Amino acid sequence: MKFSIGDKVLLKQTNEEGHVTAYINDLMIEVEVGGVSFPIHIDDVDHPYLKWFTDKTKKKKQSLPEQLPVERIIERKQRLAKGVYLSFMPVYIHDGFEEVVEQLKVYLLNELPVSINYTYDVKYAMKSDFRHTGSLHAFGNVYLHSVNYADMNDQPRFNWELTDPANVNMDTATGVLRIKPAKLFEHISQLQVSGEPSFSYMLINEFAPKKKQEIIEKFEHPKPKVESLITHRTIEQPKFELDLHIEALIDNRKGLSNADIVNVQLETLRHYLQLAIVHRQERMIIIHGLGKGKLREDVHQILKQIPEISRFKNEWSGRYGFGATEVWFRHH
Repeated sequence: MKFSIGDKVLLKQTNEEGHVTAYINDLMIEVEVGGVSFPIHIDDVDHPYLKWFTDKTKKKKQSLPEQLPVERIIERKQRLAKGVYLSFMPVYIHDGFEEVVEQLKVYLLNELPVSINYTYDVKYAMKSDFRHTGSLHAFGNVYLHSVNYADMNDQPRFNWELTDPANVNMDTATGVLRIKPAKLFEHISQLQVSGEPSFSYMLINEFAPKKKQEIIEKFEHPKPKVESLITHRTIEQPKFELDLHIEALIDNRKGLSNADIVNVQLETLRHYLQLAIVHRQERMIIIHGLGKGKLREDVHQILKQIPEISRFKNEWSGRYGFGATEVWFRHH
């Protein structure tokens, strides 16, 4: 083998010096340069002894320049598409017959042009095994830890959380990665054929902006209490017919999720039920539509919890079909 772990090496393309930290396979090794570890082809590195000898000879012959040359900035080429990745690099051992995977080194790769903050947590059976938080500069990578290959049969959950510290308008990205044994075997087999050192999973390709909560004045106040309704009963009157279709409640539903829409509909229902009770209304028609029946079920569940409602029914009518429920109140 041309290189061993701990050997000093010289990167041919950048002329930087480092040392070998791991043997990957016959074509690849892992080296560390300036505190950063990464895989590299053996053909792209060399022993630095010739450079040392040449530099020493040049120093004897050349006098010091009047001005030191400006250091050339070497930009690392982007290896993957824009995004943040978890990368897994197999570490092989020879068991006497063939090379087998002993461990997987886990790296976090930031291929975004912005710095990120991250939280990484590996769990087995819901129990944390390794947790780490930190920051990673743009187009940087960090070695997190190693996972025994045999432990991957237990399908650990790789939990992650990413934030953009420079932009408070960007939302936090979270997720869980789980690799099934069959998929892991497929990855390893592909690496052995392609000669690539690692396989990666994209976590995000960019940060998403935070959802802007639309301020709707009619729902801005908290859930009304009976006392406050009595004070303002001359301002807002109850409704005999309440249409819960979202188009009838707000002018613009853009940016609202399905859960937000249902919440607006149910809060409106509670509000006007309380108004009806305060004003001693005898009955009310609640228009919920047909759809899949989910809103109707939620409406009926709320009606069952209000003691001032004596009964309600959802029967066919010429005007509403089955899309409305009629409610009767009892007043003591």
